[in-house]
Amino acid sequence: MASEAVNRILSAEADVEQKNAEARQRSEELVTEAKGRASRTIQKKLGDAAVEAGKMRAEYEKKLEEYSKKAENACDTELGRIKNASERNMKATVDRIIAEFF
Repeated sequence: MASEAVNRILSAEADVEQKNAEARQRSEELVTEAKGRASRTIQKKLGDAAVEAGKMRAEYEKKLEEYSKKAENACDTELGRIKNASERNMKATVDRIIAEFF
């Protein structure tokens, strides 16, 4: 009877060890799967962020191009105005110098 109890205890311990080993293995599998899912999720988020950054970059480049064109047009207009004023002033100055000497 005692040996039967010892055998049951040993069998129960073996079962517990077996179940613990299975639980550890399943736990490791779950952790590995979770790491894989997290890694894929991170890669997807990085990819999405890269796409969004590309869209934003293209939008800002377009706005910069529009702003540059507007600024260039404004500069050309101002340069034309300054050139016209300069030509008028030059002509008036030449006329005045000629008038003083002749």
